Amino acid sequence: MDFRLNQHQSAFQQEVRTFIETGLPAGWDGEAEAGGPVEREIMGRLAAKHWLALPWPKEYGGMGASPMEQLIFNEQMAYHRVPGMMNMGVAWVGPVVMLYGTDAQKRDYLGSIADGSQLWCTLYSEPGAGSDLAAMQTRAVRDGDDYVINGQKIWTSFGHYADWGWLAARTDPDVPKHKGLSTFAIKMDTPGITIRPLRNMAGTHEFNEIFFEDVRIPASQLIGEENRGWYNVAVGLDFERSSIGATSTARRTVDDIAAYLREHRGTTSQVLRHRIAEHAIAVQVLRNMAYNIATAQERTGIAPTREAQMAKLFGAEMQQKLSATCLQVFGMEGQAARPGSRVPQYQYALLRSVANTIEGGTSEIQRSVIATRGLGLPRE
Repeated sequence: MDFRLNQHQSAFQQEVRTFIETGLPAGWDGEAEAGGPVEREIMGRLAAKHWLALPWPKEYGGMGASPMEQLIFNEQMAYHRVPGMMNMGVAWVGPVVMLYGTDAQKRDYLGSIADGSQLWCTLYSEPGAGSDLAAMQTRAVRDGDDYVINGQKIWTSFGHYADWGWLAARTDPDVPKHKGLSTFAIKMDTPGITIRPLRNMAGTHEFNEIFFEDVRIPASQLIGEENRGWYNVAVGLDFERSSIGATSTARRTVDDIAAYLREHRGTTSQVLRHRIAEHAIAVQVLRNMAYNIATAQERTGIAPTREAQMAKLFGAEMQQKLSATCLQVFGMEGQAARPGSRVPQYQYALLRSVANTIEGGTSEIQRSVIATRGLGLPRE
């Protein structure tokens, strides 16, 4: 693995930096509403440069960029805290459609994801199926040329403004649970869908619970083979867990803390200096892991499962420790929630970080997958 960028990669890195400095809409670094006009405008500008779906093939609206170029792009956007980068359609829905979708589905879905006109959410978790995701009970029953869907999903991030949902549902209740699931594309304004907000412990509305009551969708919206949806879900989660965004966000936070302490504290306790140094080392370790994943993807075309799980696990737990240090550094000032304050809302960051070790698969699940699928250890 070579950590040095080649000439082409260095030029692309500078191009991305220049875009962040000059190509974003005015006020983009203010209090941008998730899914609101500022984020949509940013996605539109990225799409115009074919950067929104950067690694996708050109025929689907991307640039055919390499995993390393995607890493460079993600690093810069996350480090500078550009909003609108959490795009499920680009990150894992589109890649799974490319792998398992029909030509008609690729034509219908991929273009609107790549140009930023359609946003997607993920409809996986249920009240009784979180870590044991294959235990989901939402049913999709074939009825002629349609499927009829009944059930409930929960913890659906950004489902309140998504245009489409990526749904996993049970299509055969009489086989082992992993073998009876299927995946669907579903418009979120389809009759019979009810969306209710769930406010998290940090006081923000990111999550939702979604109810399906006799929701009828065309059978053409089944993605891949019926009853083989678990494999689609597993592939999508590998794409999700190999993200580098957490790395760069944490690196920016460490840099901000160090700059603040140099400016305002003068001398800092040795204990605190050591702790910040440990965070800086951990950030670099996670960055190295991300580079390793990108290198493996370039060689094989596939996100390495074990390494992706390791990065997700390490990054989620690191983020919680870092958030706790931030709140300690800023004290009461760090608990302020004043719009436009120079001090980030580290109280919010700490509360929100609790979800980091749950969403996308709990830390316990990550360790189990690393042990069994990654290291070949026996199951319990």
